[in-house]
Amino acid sequence: MNSPEIKAFIKEQEYLFWYTPEEKKENISHAFLVETILNYGDLEAVKKMFNLLGIKNVAEIFYNANFNHKRKNYFKPVINFFNLFFKRHVPGYPFT
Repeated sequence: MNSPEIKAFIKEQEYLFWYTPEEKKENISHAFLVETILNYGDLEAVKKMFNLLGIKNVAEIFYNANFNHKRKNYFKPVINFFNLFFKRHVPGYPFT
């Protein structure tokens, strides 16, 4: 269950979730939220997501999705950029 702040954030960014049924938007997983915002969101959305979820939590979700699974839903430039970004800004990244 998402907090009211995260639900409000999803509502602000709902144009990115156009293919998700209305009744399911508020309760999307954090993994799906991170993937969508990093792939399609703008800088302000990324910064707000970092504030809401915490940069370390976002880095963990990103790492688990890209380096612990064969299937990757992130764009290659996004993987490259955020992998470098998290290495620089999140102590202990990559999480091994």
